[in-house]
Amino acid sequence: MRALRLKSWKSEPVLEDLPVPDPGPGEVRVQVGAAGACHSDLHLMHDFEAGQLPWDPPFTLGHENAGWVHAVGAGVRDLEPGQPVAVVGAWGCGTCARCRDGLETYCERPDLAPVRSGGGGLGLDGGMAEFLLVPAARHVVPLPDGLDPVAAAPLTDAGLTPYHAIRRSNAKLVPGATAVVIGVGGLGHLGVQILRATTAARIVAVDAREAARDLALSSGAELALPPGEQLVDQVREFTGGVGADVVLDFVGSDDTLAAAAHCVRQLGDLTLVGIAGGTLPVSFFSLPYEASVQTTYWGNRRELAEVLDLAARGLLHAESELYTLEDAAQAYLDLRHGTVRGRAVVVPHDSYRP
Repeated sequence: MRALRLKSWKSEPVLEDLPVPDPGPGEVRVQVGAAGACHSDLHLMHDFEAGQLPWDPPFTLGHENAGWVHAVGAGVRDLEPGQPVAVVGAWGCGTCARCRDGLETYCERPDLAPVRSGGGGLGLDGGMAEFLLVPAARHVVPLPDGLDPVAAAPLTDAGLTPYHAIRRSNAKLVPGATAVVIGVGGLGHLGVQILRATTAARIVAVDAREAARDLALSSGAELALPPGEQLVDQVREFTGGVGADVVLDFVGSDDTLAAAAHCVRQLGDLTLVGIAGGTLPVSFFSLPYEASVQTTYWGNRRELAEVLDLAARGLLHAESELYTLEDAAQAYLDLRHGTVRGRAVVVPHDSYRP
């Protein structure tokens, strides 16, 4: 089978031929219908060195995956060949306290997880291939009726990550509240949709690109603003002078974090999702009183099922550009150059469609 692999840190991925994996006990082989290309993969390619993570290349890229069950190992029940499924991205040990609570993104015993990996496409082979071997059936979620793998794949991260972040602040997103979304790209445009579908908050979107602001408005934002010297005053004016109850920063640069800190309201939440490498000095007087600064990472299986349900009901849709597996490396180049509208999704040429 063909697979797009990261062979070493600080390198470009290459397309190779690999054997089709055979599922062992408890494992599931998925025929890949689609795999999302994520900005975090660019960090894997260009920013990391040996020793910075508990795992190293080589591995197949792709941690946003959906397709069809192709074969199952001994002991796997309730999954049948041909069944459309999405794959939960984070693969923890399954036995620590966090994993038992369904929070495998925050596994506390990575030494017990498969080869100390973060999941498929993160140390283990991911879905930028014709087949994906999933090490446990609990990481496979059946797709609801009406949702196909191409639509589902980017939601396993780009939909799930903002959904988890928004749920964390759900109690503050009541009628009359305001949420500010900074960065309306692959995750941010889904964050706007999730806010619109699941909360009563008014939504302000912030992005330097006019096309992204237009996408935010079509996704449900009431106001779309460019960054700059007027941004904080504009948010304050929109909120009657008090600031935003929740600010979601999908960029995470020094500039966006500084703007977020000036936009957030007393008792509000500032949630950092983006990994642009910025920092936010925190002191007694640097933030409004009782404002909380928090980070989030991905989401869990239960939340993914809820995201997929929203999508199947037409309440959530990832704006996507499709690439073949042969053009998957180009998808990452387009991501790097900022020319992708929404999400880049790789679809293998000969994906089996029951």
